[in-house]
Amino acid sequence: MNYALITGASSGIGRHYATEMAARGYNIIAVSNQPQELDATAEELRREYGVEARSLCCDLAREDAALEIYNYTRSQGLEVEILICNAGMLLFSTLVNTAPESLTKIITLHCTTTTLLCRYYGQRMKELRRGRILIMSSSTAWLPYPTISHYSATKAYLKSFGSALWYELHRSGVSVTLLFPGAVDTPFYNLSDKLRRKFVLLGVMMRPERIARRGVRAMFRGRRRVTPGLFTKLVVALCAILPARVLDLFLLLPPVKRLLQRV
Repeated sequence: MNYALITGASSGIGRHYATEMAARGYNIIAVSNQPQELDATAEELRREYGVEARSLCCDLAREDAALEIYNYTRSQGLEVEILICNAGMLLFSTLVNTAPESLTKIITLHCTTTTLLCRYYGQRMKELRRGRILIMSSSTAWLPYPTISHYSATKAYLKSFGSALWYELHRSGVSVTLLFPGAVDTPFYNLSDKLRRKFVLLGVMMRPERIARRGVRAMFRGRRRVTPGLFTKLVVALCAILPARVLDLFLLLPPVKRLLQRV
């Protein structure tokens, strides 16, 4: 029996990924560090779609997390046909004001765990000559972002890593898709519901279910890269040609300088 394994599946985009895959008839292995939300997600998938849904509580920011997950699936005889590396964390803070343990956590979560999951499951997929991998990068991967330097750098790593992995695996029947979403409509941004709705209508933000839908569709089409949303596409295109000097001058604006002093 084949499964889709989704990290960060207990909430946000990850939960919608799980829903999208269950709706397509895939059995689900939902992974995150939120046990109650994880169990609720698995129960909902079983009830709504009639698939087998397993919840695996794991701290994905540990160096041995990927091996723990892989060993679990192998010991249970679960064949992972789809791997969706979605789990992530975002901290608004300048580097010197960020706790070293937080830096270690975000680098391990985004880079180490994702890389090792792709290593373990990629090898098995290559042996079987079938499988799909979806990696969540970010539009911030295209330009240095002050106040989230650690976040954007890890997403730039995933951009490079996922692109190279595509070349290594695609001739073996294994697809690798990179997703570059922009701002997501969540309460995280501390905006009023009215303003968030306005940003969604303008395309500045996208709803998590729409991002998940676009990601899954691109993955099944075998696309190498996808940037959902016209606004995000324009931002990424601009970032690709924007000289660093322009960003440096932007940081000299008084409101921006005040923000940098606070974070």
